[in-house]
Amino acid sequence: MSKLTEKIKEMVVLDLSNMGYELVDLQYVKEGNCYILRLFIDQPTGIGLEDCEKVSKVVGEILDEKDPIPNSYYLEVSSPGLERPLKKEKDFIRFKGSKVKVRTFKPIEGQRNFKGLLLGYEEGQVKIQLDEGRLLGIPLEQITTAKLVFDEAEDRRPKE
Repeated sequence: MSKLTEKIKEMVVLDLSNMGYELVDLQYVKEGNCYILRLFIDQPTGIGLEDCEKVSKVVGEILDEKDPIPNSYYLEVSSPGLERPLKKEKDFIRFKGSKVKVRTFKPIEGQRNFKGLLLGYEEGQVKIQLDEGRLLGIPLEQITTAKLVFDEAEDRRPKE
């Protein structure tokens, strides 16, 4: 994260937590001529449009008051989606039993990309049972990206 995104995170994370939301990710990007500040939020019961509106209002007020961003921008608040990123120790604990994709900074046993069942987090390592059945522990500091994998065949949500 850049210094600006870290500063913004520090400004909003406590308020979001007090509202019952987790800040999953925060991005500040330039797309075309526009700057966009994106917040991805979550809570155990999931995120709906009303949640995004509520968080947008609160975060907008904080940013208007403290004015940390030097140029005009658009604020977007959304759910992290079905294939949400996993970044913190608690993410790897919370989503134990889910399918994941993990990419590492350096090769581990000759590869950098792994896919399998998340077994949890222990002693600084993310534990995965790879699709071929092998068990693997990946040091958290070696993970560049990790995310849930949505498998439509395993989707147990009620169909409309």
